[in-house]
Amino acid sequence: MKYRNLGKQGLKVSELALGSWMTDVSDSAKQDLADQSLKLAYSKGINFFDCADAYSGGAAERFLGKALKEFPRKEIVLSSKVYFPTGPGVNDRGLSRKHIMESIDQSLTNLQTDYLDLYFCHRFDPNTPLAETLTALSDLVDQGKILYYGVSEWRPIQILEAQLVIQKLGLHPMSVVQPQYNMFDRYIEHELMDVCEKLGLGIVPFSPLSQGLLTGKYRKGHKIPAGSRATYQDQIQALLTDDNLDKVEELIKMANELDTDLATFALAWTMRDPRISSLITGASKPSQLENNLKAVDLEIPEEYFGRIDKLFGFKKFERHIG
Repeated sequence: MKYRNLGKQGLKVSELALGSWMTDVSDSAKQDLADQSLKLAYSKGINFFDCADAYSGGAAERFLGKALKEFPRKEIVLSSKVYFPTGPGVNDRGLSRKHIMESIDQSLTNLQTDYLDLYFCHRFDPNTPLAETLTALSDLVDQGKILYYGVSEWRPIQILEAQLVIQKLGLHPMSVVQPQYNMFDRYIEHELMDVCEKLGLGIVPFSPLSQGLLTGKYRKGHKIPAGSRATYQDQIQALLTDDNLDKVEELIKMANELDTDLATFALAWTMRDPRISSLITGASKPSQLENNLKAVDLEIPEEYFGRIDKLFGFKKFERHIG
């Protein structure tokens, strides 16, 4: 495994992380597969494990906490998130001081740990003042309940506004962002990556395989594989357009030229930028994780980056005034 710094921080994270967004712990057989994946990840040098309070109604945190107990805590970089509803109450959501303080305590209980290495605001909360949210997070650092904090899916202007509040109030700094990023969704290349570089923030993208679209299991003219998420999730079905599947076919050809598979190719492409600290990947079974790990050692020739840009018609936005 290779490791990168989390932005300008001294913390080192594995280039691949194991996330729990889609971890299915609904029965003992699925829990066993998830446990095998965790053990494999640790044995291969993955040190970053990501979760959230809302995943599976808290079951994902509880499972992860139990599974990671057999590993030395100091060797693990553990993260969770706060924002989405965790109960029926009017204050069981958002980024108010009340919800943040209650959510962190519940997450620490679920994960069977005294502290989290990383703690994310899962989304932006327009109904809570930034100063309230950021002061609460900074206080958690002072209390030793979290070591670093960051945000997920915040726009550049929201991050810059937060930075002004942090500087004005003398709070502990933000350290990391978690955006969606893959070949089909490159919005962070227009502004967000530059903002993160300027502020020294680590970038740990989720969904680098576009929710399975970049695995190669969804092919044009083929039936959707039985049991795959596309059979029951509308958001994935919406991605399976003829145009997207045509692009998948071209990407598979490129991967074949390099004697690799599409998933490995797509993950290696996402890691091509040194500003990316780690990729949060999912794996419902050990074989998927084993395959993902190949991306760490795949070097993609420069010419392929241009070919991919051309395939997607991608060009970074630049404003020119004549």
